[in-house]
Amino acid sequence: MHEMSLAGGILRVVEDAAARERFTRVKRLRLEAGALAGVEVRALRFALEAMTPGTVLDGAAIEIDEPAGTAWCMPCGRSVEIAARTDACPHCGRWQLTPTGGTELKVRELIVMDDAQGGNASGPAEPAPRRSRGQSDALVPSASPTAPDA
Repeated sequence: MHEMSLAGGILRVVEDAAARERFTRVKRLRLEAGALAGVEVRALRFALEAMTPGTVLDGAAIEIDEPAGTAWCMPCGRSVEIAARTDACPHCGRWQLTPTGGTELKVRELIVMDDAQGGNASGPAEPAPRRSRGQSDALVPSASPTAPDA
């Protein structure tokens, strides 16, 4: 199950951002796992939920968007939507397709709690949420074992 190693990579990216930007808690993590990325989304969610206790992701809402796969059909010259890398062009029925979208696993957004405000005499103040900068880099260019080399 390679989703466990993907979850570990996501956790490292988030913890690196926490160290760099000085936050201690994530309120929401939004990922994008394209249809052609070779990622089993339910297994990835399970792996993330198993790994997050005691980390900055502990208690965070995890959202995983699943954009459709897209490809360029060489024979008919169209951009088409496909569900798998082995699909034929839905317009001409030919197999000469080059994937153009839905091939990546990305961290799209982190909503973090800024703990720099501190607390008061009646207890800790609820920290203000903020977006983390620079978190749209691709984690895995293509997680599919059949992906063509770039």
